[in-house]
Amino acid sequence: MSGGSNCTCITFLLRLPILKMPLPPLCRQTLFCLLLFAMPSCAAEKNPPGDIPDDQVFVSYTSSAGGYSLKVPEGWARTEKGADVDFVDKLDGVAVSVASATAAPSAKDVAEGLAKPEKAVRVISTKDIRVPAGQALLIKYESDSEPNPVTNKRVRLENEACVFYKNGKTATLTFWAPKGADNVDQWKLMSESFRW
Repeated sequence: MSGGSNCTCITFLLRLPILKMPLPPLCRQTLFCLLLFAMPSCAAEKNPPGDIPDDQVFVSYTSSAGGYSLKVPEGWARTEKGADVDFVDKLDGVAVSVASATAAPSAKDVAEGLAKPEKAVRVISTKDIRVPAGQALLIKYESDSEPNPVTNKRVRLENEACVFYKNGKTATLTFWAPKGADNVDQWKLMSESFRW
């Protein structure tokens, strides 16, 4: 429960007429506690699906095969395949894929590589950014998730891809979460932690 929500609930309860009646102090305190716990409007805020909690712990991950490191959410399921790695928790994920390249890819090259008809990819924006690991290309886009194995339904995702280039290799750091989730700070933390 946030501090602001707590104060609002307590202020409301203190103004209730029943708490102004002459009651023994113990009865008044008991009644106040019962009312506080019974009020649904005072329940803790629920984050939209896919929000990484503000208290999420991040741990360092190093890929010896890929020659890079970054911070990732603790407890997420990890899948490694050579230099590539995925960390997934329900509909959230972060992945790194490494490939050979003769030059840094253009925004158009990366956008074309993202295009998959079954995913309904829509590029929102592209821009060059500077992070501690150096220059990177940032692409924001939307896509459909893989179909749920039981319901066959897909979820609309928002994604970011940071593409780094160094010494004939690209490293693409990709984030995804259900559309509407607010992971700006957590995604920024991870992209700024990337090193190679």
